[in-house]
Amino acid sequence: MSTQSSPPTLLLVGASRGLGHAMAAEFVKRGWNVMGTVRGGTARTLLHDLADAHPGHVEIEVLDICEPLELAALSERLAGRTFDMLFVNAGTTNRDPSQTIGEVSTEEFVHVMITNALSPMRVIETLAQYVGPAGLIGAMSSGQGSIGNNETGARELYRGSKAALNMFMRSFAARHADSSRAMVLMAPGWIRTEMGGAGAPFTIEENVPRVVDVLLSKRSTPGLQYLDYLGRTVPW
Repeated sequence: MSTQSSPPTLLLVGASRGLGHAMAAEFVKRGWNVMGTVRGGTARTLLHDLADAHPGHVEIEVLDICEPLELAALSERLAGRTFDMLFVNAGTTNRDPSQTIGEVSTEEFVHVMITNALSPMRVIETLAQYVGPAGLIGAMSSGQGSIGNNETGARELYRGSKAALNMFMRSFAARHADSSRAMVLMAPGWIRTEMGGAGAPFTIEENVPRVVDVLLSKRSTPGLQYLDYLGRTVPW
């Protein structure tokens, strides 16, 4: 945890591009120090440019969230560190989001579920120890992870993976019901990114500052909330 004289710190998992990079840039803009992760073997990323532009305020670590040995190694490197916030942004979708669940291959089902549900929770289970008692633990979910709001179908594998993430995070919160830390599952809105596509109604520039506003506003609220980019509760 930061002292009064030092900036607050964010550990942002999945920060090389898109929403992750934009979140890192927004937190730096607001006076935070950021440690962001990128996958090993990744070419130079936007996060590297951000680190060059803000020396001393952005650190880069290597992590593929689907590789348990890399996660264990990162945890060892973080020994003795304390963060004000841990946020897991990394995620994926299947090659053809229009496929029904009956059409999805077993290979793609396993890949998306491991990337979007199992691996983020492994990160949280492993790295939560480095978040201070007044800190926040969060993960990037989606409004499409809401079972109650699913009235159209479509993007079924992605929906299912985010619903699974939500359920696992509920279990984590239940096991840590006595924790003073805030926990947030974030639905950032449909944003024009590589994964969101060109038809999405929101830009990164519009919604990422809103996402950051919500996260910062919830830091002193213990327990888990499932929220959208305006701070509204999303039905489970």
